[in-house]
Amino acid sequence: MDNQSNKVNNFNINDVPMVRIHSHPEIGSLVEFEDQDLVSPESLSRRKHSFHDPPHRSLSSGGSDNCSTIYIRNSIAESIKVVVFSAKINILIPFGPLAILVDKFSGHNGWVFFLSLVGIIPLAERLGYVTEQLACYTGPTVGGLLNATFGNATELIISIYALKSGMIRVVQQSLLGSILSNMLLVLGCAFFAGGLVHSKREQVFNKGAATVGSGLLLMAVMGLLFPAVLHSTRTELHFGRSELALSRFTSCIMLVAYAAYLVFQLKSQSNLYLPVNEGDGQADGTSDDDEEAPEISKWESIVWLSILTAWISVLSEYLVDAIEGASVRMHIPVAFISVILLPIVGNAAEHAGAVMFALKDKLDISLGVAIGSSTQIAMFGIPFCVVVGWIMGRPMDLNFQLFETATLFITVLVVAFMVQEGTSNYFKGLMLVLCYIIVAASFFVHIDPTSIGEDH
Repeated sequence: MDNQSNKVNNFNINDVPMVRIHSHPEIGSLVEFEDQDLVSPESLSRRKHSFHDPPHRSLSSGGSDNCSTIYIRNSIAESIKVVVFSAKINILIPFGPLAILVDKFSGHNGWVFFLSLVGIIPLAERLGYVTEQLACYTGPTVGGLLNATFGNATELIISIYALKSGMIRVVQQSLLGSILSNMLLVLGCAFFAGGLVHSKREQVFNKGAATVGSGLLLMAVMGLLFPAVLHSTRTELHFGRSELALSRFTSCIMLVAYAAYLVFQLKSQSNLYLPVNEGDGQADGTSDDDEEAPEISKWESIVWLSILTAWISVLSEYLVDAIEGASVRMHIPVAFISVILLPIVGNAAEHAGAVMFALKDKLDISLGVAIGSSTQIAMFGIPFCVVVGWIMGRPMDLNFQLFETATLFITVLVVAFMVQEGTSNYFKGLMLVLCYIIVAASFFVHIDPTSIGEDH
């Protein structure tokens, strides 16, 4: 009998730690019989941080290869279920492969453009979701930066393919449209949705961070304004060349300014970007840890980011190649497609994320996504495309024409006035959305001066 009990005790001691199991109350009694390491300071520290860490799905080194294979297979299946099958919008994913098939067998540009456009929408939304999962492992500042960066991946990929094809105006207008969409439509919807849910009070956000973002956007407007005015007034020293040289020089300055902004934001003045209501949850005795618990691990998020970005790149190539043909077949100006349609699709991730955070009364993250994304496109995306065009030998410049530059200037001023108080409500959001509708209507009746010769 003693030998049998010793075997049972040896089994419990040696075999129980092989698999880490969480949230199972039936093993609570077993934990009490483990060795003293479990009550060491290191163990207590691990338990304290376990609320902030993702659920461990790892096997110990003593596990068999068969168990490891089963675990990996189940982990992959669970990750696919969460990312691919958990959102209803993913029913649009088959439109992407369908666009490729239509292009191969019929070459109908109108259908290829439409199917590619619809196929990118769920990919952009899932890209935003995976980015939010990755942001759960970082603070709100880095999380907002990640959302802005990968939210803009779709626009940058489309722009690089268009630049490679020599479609410089499509690049300029799509990047401009991305800024307009983020500042008016995305931010407006976030203010409107958050204001309706929290209608009994005004929502608040960090006024200092919003002011810094508005200042950077005004600097970007300055960088775009001078080449456009120089070209329009024909006061260049060397016609055609001075404008391009000024654009490339200004782009380098803007990239330096954006790099300094990142250092300022993440290192030297990181306390400026803390949420204004950061301590409210602790004061009320509530915690957001349960709400913000990630559904997939950090490495799974990184793998999904790579997969989604690669698939968006493939569809973007088909989308760009079909733009001009689709414009002719659907009788829609290329300027409207570039400034309105492409950015709405590309900003699906920011749109969903900003509205979701506003509903949760986390406007600082919403502004970090909307204004942060606009700042990143204006201070990094546009100058980056100028430099890439310089390397490719494409004359990509900062002359966005007076109509587009004036639209951007007015938009930045409107948004700067809206955020200067550090509060928001549904009426401010409604005004921003209505302003975007006016901008969309303006571009629908706008004829791009550089394409008049091509149209006639």
